[in-house]
Amino acid sequence: MTDGTGARRRFGTGPVSRLAARTYTLLAVEALFVATTAPGLVPLVLLDRSLVSIVGVLPVGPALSAALYALHRQPADLTDLRPAAAFWRGYRLNAGAALRIWVPLVAVLGVVAVSLTHRAAAGVPTWWSALLVVVAAAAAVLAVTALVIVSLFEFRPLDVLRLALRFPLVSLGTAGLLLAAVAVTLLASEAVLLLLGSAFAAALLAVTRPMISGITARYTA
Repeated sequence: MTDGTGARRRFGTGPVSRLAARTYTLLAVEALFVATTAPGLVPLVLLDRSLVSIVGVLPVGPALSAALYALHRQPADLTDLRPAAAFWRGYRLNAGAALRIWVPLVAVLGVVAVSLTHRAAAGVPTWWSALLVVVAAAAAVLAVTALVIVSLFEFRPLDVLRLALRFPLVSLGTAGLLLAAVAVTLLASEAVLLLLGSAFAAALLAVTRPMISGITARYTA
């Protein structure tokens, strides 16, 4: 009995075990991420970048929120890995809050995309197009930062927005990560970006770690 307990305690303490556990968690979360975004995956793959494909992005918000929740709550005890259970718990808890952030963001990005696509026909000046891009980028950074907060904490909507604006360096890191996501989409496709969903969530947690630590220390400690 003692030998069994000792073996259990030794399991997961080495770098190889931790890497294997992390890989397993990322793969499990990715499989659930793809499954929950499947309703929007078909139009994203088969259709052009139209309004229909933009609407197909809506399921990504709750799925990304659940992925953030699951990865953030990965237990220190690697013998007790249950990423699927954590993902579904995060999905149930945060889907509503995530959609309240994600739907306005998709609406803003949709309007900007349509305006830029039909810029010549509508006679939109270049300076206005540049302003639209800036607005879309700012909205995306704010929304994704707020999504991290609602995925891991419980605050009123107004407090979420205030906290999302309180960490400018985190916003810069989030902007860089979103820029990389845009590059993947342009060079490959939205489907490829979806297949990197858990990796994106892990990178987003790393980028926003100072904000998460600050909120935890000030409001939950």
